[in-house]
Amino acid sequence: VLGYTCVNIPYGTLCGAMTQNIEERAKINTFRSVSAMIAIGIINIITVPLIAALGGGNDRRGYLLIAVIYGCIFAACHIFCFAKTKEVVEVPEKEKTPLKVQLSAVAKNRPYMIAVAGQFLFGVTLYGRNADALYYFTYVEGNQALFSTYSLFIIIPSIIGAACFPLVFKLTNNKGRSASIFALLTGISMFCMYFFTVGKSPVPFYLFSCLAQFFFSGFNTAIYAIVPDCVEYGEWKTGLRNDGFQYAFISLGNKIGMAIGTSVLAGVLGSFGYVANQQQNPAVLAVIKHAFTTVPGVLWIVTAAVLYFYRLNKKVYNKIVQEILERKEGGKHV
Repeated sequence: VLGYTCVNIPYGTLCGAMTQNIEERAKINTFRSVSAMIAIGIINIITVPLIAALGGGNDRRGYLLIAVIYGCIFAACHIFCFAKTKEVVEVPEKEKTPLKVQLSAVAKNRPYMIAVAGQFLFGVTLYGRNADALYYFTYVEGNQALFSTYSLFIIIPSIIGAACFPLVFKLTNNKGRSASIFALLTGISMFCMYFFTVGKSPVPFYLFSCLAQFFFSGFNTAIYAIVPDCVEYGEWKTGLRNDGFQYAFISLGNKIGMAIGTSVLAGVLGSFGYVANQQQNPAVLAVIKHAFTTVPGVLWIVTAAVLYFYRLNKKVYNKIVQEILERKEGGKHV
């Protein structure tokens, strides 16, 4: 996880260094998200068969070999990205900025703080629900194998949903509002899932599952497209451009949300009497079902409400970028 974080922070800031055009950034993040969804879909399908084939009956060996193969592919892709990417946005000369100054700068960056709140809620909701998913299909639906079926059903909606972000952004001209719309629809879809099960009503269950994943993927693209634009706002507001710190700080918010979401789920299940690999009592089953449907549904709606107040639209952003360029040009002639 530490190694992934070290790689992901500079990779995440790359979009902001490639262009200052708000629409180009939206497209870059869309390509990134769509590619990720395709890769996740492929990995979900091929990993288990590859482990069996490479392990030859020894799962431990199979997991090790597949991890090495994926690691080599991961490294090769990042080396290619480094070699072929051109950074065109001017980065300030390297100088050590005190942590206190960095924190003060981001605290004054209102769009960024809204994005941090959105990322925190995103972490709580996504990882808490993901941790609950296997419990849901094992104990509520009564068949652990249905988790694989569910995972296959949501692959295509994930890819299409991620690709739809530019269309919504074109209508709203506001990435935060776009994320808010996707979050609201994700929440409604998950809430509706509560009323259906695979055993009794598979069609509406999978329908709302696909809709939830479709809207979630659009949100996932939008929320990461917000961050580079907040860097420009911060530079305009405070004079400090701190791409890496902003991406690291927002990533921290997401990780804290992840820790809270998963630990709260574990704590609540334990307090209601969860016992692994046993028939669960009705209270535990109710917790598991709500944690997969209504609870994340409500949290997504709260996330939508928070991101609704993101005001950095296309018109304001373009004005900010122009003012930053004028300041730099003015400084050169002094």
